[in-house]
Amino acid sequence: MRSFAPSELSGLNSSDSASRSRAGFTLVELLVVIAIIGVLVGLLLPAVQAAREAARRMSCGNNLKQVSLAIHNYESAYRKLPPAWTNPGQGSGWSMQARILPFLEESALSEGVDFSRDYGASYLTIDGVQVPTSSFRVAAYQCPSDPRDDPRHGSSGPQYYKLNYGTNEGVWFVLDEATGAVGDGMFVPGRYLGFRDCLDGTSNTMALAEVKGWTPYARDAKQTGTLTMPVNTDEICALGGDFKTETGHTEWIDGRAHQASVTTVFSPNKKVLCEISGVEYDIDFTNMREGKSPPAGVRTYAAVTSRSYHPGGVHVSLLDGSVRFITDSVELELWQSMSTRAGHEVIQLP
Repeated sequence: MRSFAPSELSGLNSSDSASRSRAGFTLVELLVVIAIIGVLVGLLLPAVQAAREAARRMSCGNNLKQVSLAIHNYESAYRKLPPAWTNPGQGSGWSMQARILPFLEESALSEGVDFSRDYGASYLTIDGVQVPTSSFRVAAYQCPSDPRDDPRHGSSGPQYYKLNYGTNEGVWFVLDEATGAVGDGMFVPGRYLGFRDCLDGTSNTMALAEVKGWTPYARDAKQTGTLTMPVNTDEICALGGDFKTETGHTEWIDGRAHQASVTTVFSPNKKVLCEISGVEYDIDFTNMREGKSPPAGVRTYAAVTSRSYHPGGVHVSLLDGSVRFITDSVELELWQSMSTRAGHEVIQLP
């Protein structure tokens, strides 16, 4: 057996150690690589998020287009436009969104709709169990950017489902149940209007606009007489009413303004901030819910703002079926003119 001199052993150990030291990364090198990866992720992530939002925004616009076409098909079938809200005389009334279900390829769901009865008495039988019609999700009414795509629960489980596209009910005044007078929107309570009633032109008049599900709102303030339209958002807070923290636009089946419609008191995405019990909320307002037997002299006025989850504005569809993206900076006068059916305004849309 060969023996090695101490000098030879020292040389072997030194060479082996050097080989091992060259086999991996040093701590500094590893930290540099991690830093580079972090920078690249930081640069790419906003681009990926922007691409995803662009896709969601396009999908949202397609939903509005689909709903608008359903309205046109409804008009072709019945020679009239559906009302924003209809009262069957037994309580809560039906939405325009409920009436166009068969034209959205939702014929099975429409089997659970009986317009002669309160929508709360409408059910579908699934596997021998009665399920509220109002609890079903209608895909065409959901914006993909809404982070809370969930049912609203009642005492016995899912009871309602939200929507993200509200019917145009005009600027501020909605309904006087004592006289039957209705607002200036394209869809109104209890009446079947037609294209002939759109004196401003179908390409200049809004049909639908985006809204946010789970919106806080104040209702049934029961202010009497003619209410002057608010100019500043703090005027809404002073009107009072019964406050609900997160149930606005959570019932696609309910045709009342705070659930299925939009008005143009304020421009898109305008924050209507009111402090309730020490917490600030961005709210909608309805002076009196439709069909709730208002006291004498109490009318339905509504400030139901169009809101979206898309940066910079909201999608709207016009009565001619086209879809536009309206920026938050739109002039309020133009925005309000878009919501009237016979205001005789000269409108030049962006």
